[in-house]
Amino acid sequence: MSHSYHAVRLAKSDKESFLSVMGSAFAEDPLFIYMFGDPKLDNRANKSIQAFLSFIFDKSFLLNEEIWGIYKKESLLGAYVIETPHKSKLQQINGGLLLLGRLLPLLTRISHKSLGQLNAYMRVTRTAAPALPHHYLIMIGVKPDAQGSGIGKALLLHALETALADDNSHGVALDTENVDNVNLYRRFAFTLSQELQIGHLPVYCMFYQKGQRT
Repeated sequence: MSHSYHAVRLAKSDKESFLSVMGSAFAEDPLFIYMFGDPKLDNRANKSIQAFLSFIFDKSFLLNEEIWGIYKKESLLGAYVIETPHKSKLQQINGGLLLLGRLLPLLTRISHKSLGQLNAYMRVTRTAAPALPHHYLIMIGVKPDAQGSGIGKALLLHALETALADDNSHGVALDTENVDNVNLYRRFAFTLSQELQIGHLPVYCMFYQKGQRT
């Protein structure tokens, strides 16, 4: 699993770079458009997306999640957020209490409809996830002008390496709403475990199990 890019774990000081990269990377994502609207047509959608990404970033430092990214000089080119399987009940309780302070600002930035759709998505996709302990790839994105240069591949391989090095993890689960991504992930030995529907949005649940060739 060698590649020419080096992923680094992001710190709290990387937040603005993360929001910029992921905001552009997910501007045309089916799930984001479904939940928040098209940011090209509605400025409120862009504000909602930024608020949601801010929440995702802050959440990773409160719960058992990690954010990794690839920089070129001083510019962040891509990143991913991953949930690890190491989480005690005490960590869940403490993290959940701290998370309430981050959740309140989000509720003022997104509509009740978007919140309902988000809750439905999380409930359905996590129910479909494997019962065995595993890493969950929450999101992965590359800024548009850096796509096609191998950064997304390097980030995904790094995520797989992280799971492979973890004796407590049985692999990596992810969800995608873009049917074109299904074959892409299959090239990395992910298998399609379930195909779901949330409203009019198709959701493809995939899993990479340890022992599969990449």
